[in-house]
Amino acid sequence: MKSLDLRQQQRALLDNIPDMAWLKDRECHYLAVNTAYLRVLGVAEEEVLGRTPREVWSPEIAEVYLRSDQAVLRSGRRRRYEETRPSPDGGLRCFETIKSPIRDENGRIVGTVGISRDISERKAAEDELVASRAELRALSHYLQKVREEERKRIARELHDELGQTLTAMKMDLGWLREHLPGQQYGARTERLIGLVDRSVADLRRIASDLRPLILDELGLVSAMHWLVDKVAAHSDLDIDLTFDREDLTYDAETSTAAFRIVQEALTNVVRHSGARTVTISAYHAQERLHIEILDDGRGLPPVATSRRFDRHGLLGMDERARMLGGTVSVGNVPDGGVRVCAILPLASRGAVS
Repeated sequence: MKSLDLRQQQRALLDNIPDMAWLKDRECHYLAVNTAYLRVLGVAEEEVLGRTPREVWSPEIAEVYLRSDQAVLRSGRRRRYEETRPSPDGGLRCFETIKSPIRDENGRIVGTVGISRDISERKAAEDELVASRAELRALSHYLQKVREEERKRIARELHDELGQTLTAMKMDLGWLREHLPGQQYGARTERLIGLVDRSVADLRRIASDLRPLILDELGLVSAMHWLVDKVAAHSDLDIDLTFDREDLTYDAETSTAAFRIVQEALTNVVRHSGARTVTISAYHAQERLHIEILDDGRGLPPVATSRRFDRHGLLGMDERARMLGGTVSVGNVPDGGVRVCAILPLASRGAVS
């Protein structure tokens, strides 16, 4: 009677578990299963109890179960894994299964207990999320390329079209200055020439901010030196730039990504760090371009509590690297300052020559 009460309590406990649950002995015979288990199998309880997985499941599934049972019995540790198995409606369902050893009062392993949860909906949602992220990355990549191409086009038109127009205006003003009589006209034309010169300077600055022509005409190394000189000239920073191979050329995507990452890192240094020196090292290792930007500033504040920190700039750097299969890591250094490390793969894309 006591044994019957115990079995009833055991069955009541198992049936209160919404997931598939079961008990097995050391020989992998089923001692108890709950209603959820029987519902998935589509059989009665007497067709399961006292039998092994080989007598209940298909040979392929049974072997998986027996191997995992033996692994738990040998190791004495809980085991968690995911599996796919057919459902009664003929489809496939995904389950997360957890198996643990059962021990007697002396600590000896006498069987196993298991719970299996249907996670098909969760896995489908995860797959959709992964696909959605992949689509967003592809869209981001496309938009980045379109934006860079548009920047290049506008910068080129400003330089070639408007630049030539301003140059012609300056030449004509110079002719007027030489041929108009009187100091009054000479002074006025001189002021106009000065306005044209300032317009040309502004035009060059705007065009280079959009996309420096040197990046497309002379390549990444020259563009990086130009960028460093420009930032140093307009700030109090002492910037040291070294390339281990200045004789190499890179494809347009690698050059653009590397240049924009360094540009964004320097922008953050100027705006937020309070640094005095910046060291930029670019070197090649394991068919990858490594770029390290190290400053001696105050370091990164907690992103969640600071409005000074340009978090979106870092996200942009990371996204540019990811589009090429690379990575960007950012962190504080022990002695103060920030280290930005970008790694861009080269060989698989034929990105370097």
